[in-house]
Amino acid sequence: MSEISKVSRRDFVKVGGLAGAGLVLGVRFPQDRPWTRATSLSPNAFVEIDTSGTVSIWVSQSEMGQGVFTSLPMLLAEELEADWESVKVLQAPAHPDKYGSQMTGGSSAVRGRWESLRKAGATAREMLRRAAADAWGVPVEECEAQQGSITHGPSGRQAGYGELAAQAADLPVPEDPPLKADGDWTFLGKPMPRVDSPAKVDGSAVYGIDVRVPDMLFATVVRPPTYGGSLESFDDGAARAVTGVVDVFTVSAGVAVVARSTWAAFKGAEALDVTWDEGSFDMDTQRIRERFREQGESEGVAAREEGDVSAALAAADTTLEAVYEVPYLAHAAMEPMNATAHVTADGCRIWAPTQDPQSAQQVAAEITGLPVERVQVEVTFLGGGFGRRAEQDFVRDAVEASQKAGAPVQVTWTREETTRHDFFRPATWNRLTAALGPGGLPVAWQHRIVGPSIMERFFGQAPPNDLDFASVEGAANLPYHVPNIHVDYVKENIGVPVGWWRSVGSSQNAFVTESFIDELAHAAGADPFEYRRELLAQHPRHRGVLELAAEKAGWGTPPPEGRARGIAVAESFGSFVAEVAEVSVERNGVRVHRVVCAVDCGRTVNPDTIEAQMESGIVYGLTAALWGEITIDRGRAVQANFDEYRPLRMREMPAVDVYIVESTQPPGGVGEPGTPPIAPAVTNALFALTGVRIRRLPIEGEEGMALSSGSGRG
Repeated sequence: MSEISKVSRRDFVKVGGLAGAGLVLGVRFPQDRPWTRATSLSPNAFVEIDTSGTVSIWVSQSEMGQGVFTSLPMLLAEELEADWESVKVLQAPAHPDKYGSQMTGGSSAVRGRWESLRKAGATAREMLRRAAADAWGVPVEECEAQQGSITHGPSGRQAGYGELAAQAADLPVPEDPPLKADGDWTFLGKPMPRVDSPAKVDGSAVYGIDVRVPDMLFATVVRPPTYGGSLESFDDGAARAVTGVVDVFTVSAGVAVVARSTWAAFKGAEALDVTWDEGSFDMDTQRIRERFREQGESEGVAAREEGDVSAALAAADTTLEAVYEVPYLAHAAMEPMNATAHVTADGCRIWAPTQDPQSAQQVAAEITGLPVERVQVEVTFLGGGFGRRAEQDFVRDAVEASQKAGAPVQVTWTREETTRHDFFRPATWNRLTAALGPGGLPVAWQHRIVGPSIMERFFGQAPPNDLDFASVEGAANLPYHVPNIHVDYVKENIGVPVGWWRSVGSSQNAFVTESFIDELAHAAGADPFEYRRELLAQHPRHRGVLELAAEKAGWGTPPPEGRARGIAVAESFGSFVAEVAEVSVERNGVRVHRVVCAVDCGRTVNPDTIEAQMESGIVYGLTAALWGEITIDRGRAVQANFDEYRPLRMREMPAVDVYIVESTQPPGGVGEPGTPPIAPAVTNALFALTGVRIRRLPIEGEEGMALSSGSGRG
């Protein structure tokens, strides 16, 4: 259960440095994840209704394009019966305990706060109703809250929230305020304009890279080119000769070049003469693939085990086996890594586009020796997060640079450093084996996953039983009815840094499992949609989105000449998404013309945001499926900029139709679930069109070269 309590004026100003409060409520949310550290889902939100009637809502999560600046205030405003025009949304600063965990990720914002924020709004509403009833000497049951005011029907008296805020602040907090019924909602489930859009349109929005403070300097950090490398020596003579460069010194990550502009820092870094100890890690992509394949001969730790797979495989007349591989992927956020810090003798202030401001606070405290409460972190807008900005390397750069320079310093990475020194989505090797029984339906399914552990790298310790849950999500929860299932995981930490990437394990495992189920359908001589539909009889939400996407895409009717359709369905972060892709192969490569997406994310808050996030997830996943690959050569990443690690261009964007399933289920996430189904939907369509089965991504990579001739492994 959530805890709701009044916050004293003194404590509120201490936390937020804010004034003018009338009624202030603090909300602490419960944790809902078992094995977490920095990723605990338990933030606080503060609500202020001042004497002018303005409702200020502090959002404890980072706005990185996913719409939390609109959706979270909608939850509270709904139950508060607020006038939306009077709602003011503010970014909460980092605090070690007032907000719980402020980590933003896992598509958790709405689903983690669905009830608690509504209760916060309902609590404030009931206190305002009681204040009005006491002032007028009437029963509280006769006082109705609506559009930012309380009305007494029998007498016609009315008072705005601002008029009642001070009186309400002195009242006891109700323990269990009633929540509105679904059919009574004013905001929830209805399209609402994004709160952050005007500033992003007129250019006034402040991203990390936009921060400017008095007397600030600008810097960049030159890092070892190899993973595990270190600094041997450097000659800074040529760098210091660059106009605008003011200092060059070492930091923990490498060498910082400090200047009076970012451009001067970049030019100084180019002129720097550095000698590196490149360390012992010198592998390349081919050797990494071979290592994974070798480790695939070893038994892994079981993630799911039902029935007797070995016996079912031995008894079957028809078995299929396939190996699927996915590459390392960069996050490729449009805003390069950056942060600004100002370290003084008695405090540290940080401005950062971060997904985890409290970890930034802790890192700065460790570096400076300051108490955590003397470190202020102000979260800016994020120019793309996708999990990359849950890391703290760019914050560490800024704090160390400011501490040594004795001035506020903004550290900005080059695009090349941002790409090559990412924490990549893990490459994995997958072997799948299945047995078909009567009617071509599967009676056994075996899936071995080999790859590095994100959880071990991020948390600094091996997960329980060496089972990385992030690596098996989307595989261990296979929804298809198969009586005998075995999924296991072999951890192989190569040395390439890995991290959270949009939709995490589901992003690669949906490609693997949805491609292989397509192979089974083909072997059974069945329609891919009908085959899935039959196997999902026990999973109505999977089946519901599958049927809706197929219907809206015209499955079963001929596509335009030269095109084919493919279908895929996946569950991730509490939501269910099916996608149908319509593709062709043209002279310049694969072209995706249309994607039909059906999503069941439970109760909806803002349909516009859901549609936008499905489109965003599809673009992100499609870019990765077609071209995304970080290759390794001599222990370093090869790709550096968007010419080598290319995104989808505007002219290549398919038409996307999104259909939202009406549901009374608890809300699921929407920021990530649109990504997993797109790669298999496209590759399954390509198989239907060409007979070429893509088992290693990217599509336009080595295996995809066979598409133009229509030959290949199928």
